[in-house]
Amino acid sequence: MAAAQFECVEGDVESNVRQIADLALEAREVGSTVMVCPELALTGYVPELIGADRRLWTEAEDARLDPLRATGITVVVNGAAAGPGGRPQIVSTVYGADGTVAAVYAKEHLYENEQEVFEPGSGGGRFWSDGIGYSLATCFDNHFPEVPARNAARGCQVHLASSLYGTGGGREERVTVHPAIAKATGMYVVLANHVGSAGPWTGCGGSAAWAPDGALMIEADESGPRLLVADLEVGTDH
Repeated sequence: MAAAQFECVEGDVESNVRQIADLALEAREVGSTVMVCPELALTGYVPELIGADRRLWTEAEDARLDPLRATGITVVVNGAAAGPGGRPQIVSTVYGADGTVAAVYAKEHLYENEQEVFEPGSGGGRFWSDGIGYSLATCFDNHFPEVPARNAARGCQVHLASSLYGTGGGREERVTVHPAIAKATGMYVVLANHVGSAGPWTGCGGSAAWAPDGALMIEADESGPRLLVADLEVGTDH
């Protein structure tokens, strides 16, 4: 299992796709079968720009995302897509190792500044790969215990958090919220976070993985881009 930690190019989907695809190929080379990316990894964390420029919205079949389908591993990538009400949503799209779409999940709990631009999603957020159930949540979603709890109840064993935690208070939130999810649900938790400039914030890095008892397994630092790889001992009962 891998988590991609990098600094996005704001407003440049193609550049970010190239970064993500390169990290996914690296993850595959070291034996990972799934890689998760930070929140709004396709665009950078620029809500106002996303709301004003529909060219930054991407659908699951968008040709600009084709390099992600060709990496040979499952990639969980977060960006903006059209919502049912006409405004964008913050969406995680899961591309399987064969390039097909395994799941699409729209962020349910929007943070304060996001509510002016985005529509909330309405549930879902899970997929299966090689017999393992994966739970999805995007940043502020992880502060609502019912989101991971419902996926654990349906048999998910690994919780994937696509997030933006900044320097300052985000550091404490990062190390408080995610081990609590692991303890409450009995799932592994894997966090992919921004590092460096991220819209109005500076991503604090610290992408990490926690065991089902909440113990920290592995953690990246704040110094820059990293591919975090965690070896999870997960059964394949599904």
